[in-house]
Amino acid sequence: MTLNTAPHRPLEMRPLSKKLGVEIRGVDLADLDDAVFAKLKEAFDIHGVVVLPGQKLTPEELRAFGRRFGPLETHTLLQYTLPDYPEIYVLSNLEENGKPLGAHNEGIGWHTDLSYKERPVMATMLYGIMCPPEGGDTLFADMSAAWDALPEARKAELDGKKIQHSYQKWMATRADRAPLTEEQKAKTPDVTHPLVRTHPATGRKSLFIGTGTVYGLEGVSNPEGKRIVDELVDYATGEDFVLVHKWTEGDVVMWDNRRTLHTGTLFDDTKYKRHIHRMMVQGDVPA
Repeated sequence: MTLNTAPHRPLEMRPLSKKLGVEIRGVDLADLDDAVFAKLKEAFDIHGVVVLPGQKLTPEELRAFGRRFGPLETHTLLQYTLPDYPEIYVLSNLEENGKPLGAHNEGIGWHTDLSYKERPVMATMLYGIMCPPEGGDTLFADMSAAWDALPEARKAELDGKKIQHSYQKWMATRADRAPLTEEQKAKTPDVTHPLVRTHPATGRKSLFIGTGTVYGLEGVSNPEGKRIVDELVDYATGEDFVLVHKWTEGDVVMWDNRRTLHTGTLFDDTKYKRHIHRMMVQGDVPA
């Protein structure tokens, strides 16, 4: 499939699965006019995951691209953000003068980014600057397709329920992280979100679930509430709903947190180096 973007050469669009994701070639994110951007935004809303290979971007160019989707979100933890670019978070196993350049082995476990905030992020973008030749894949699960495939009776049981999120409870379990400061705690109170949310652009319903910061189901005592959520995650991340992205240097991959779960995977960090820039676009209150 191609999009006619005359006078530019047509964009090449290749679906990545029957349900989720599209690869788009023929676009330079550092030189993007409004007409081509509109097509990219449409593809993002429809397909949920967009892969844009072959990019060469400075931090300024990456930030400028992200800002076209909306205001950028900063991470709660700032020690691994890029100097002069607090919106760009570094994922890396590189070191400089014995100091890590970024967070390593982060994002393992099915989740949506910053779901513990009142306004979870809309979009996340990763720019692969240095990628291992094997391992380190990113997996995406289609929460709209998972919702659509549920029996109607199960949908009726779930629609209207709310999930409880706690960044503070989750961080308290992380032996590899320093305790949160009082300022960080004040910025991350516990929140509840609908278990089923409606996409504002497409009107499709999606499961809005995950692991990590999710600690229960409102109105259902634990461990039963957590068990229900975990069973839904297991169901929705089954093979029928999952897309695997294998990284190539120069890839920009962006996904819609409103309809997907994602997880990173491990790689042999004794053999390979990885250096990735991550950026997030602010979202709205799930409805």
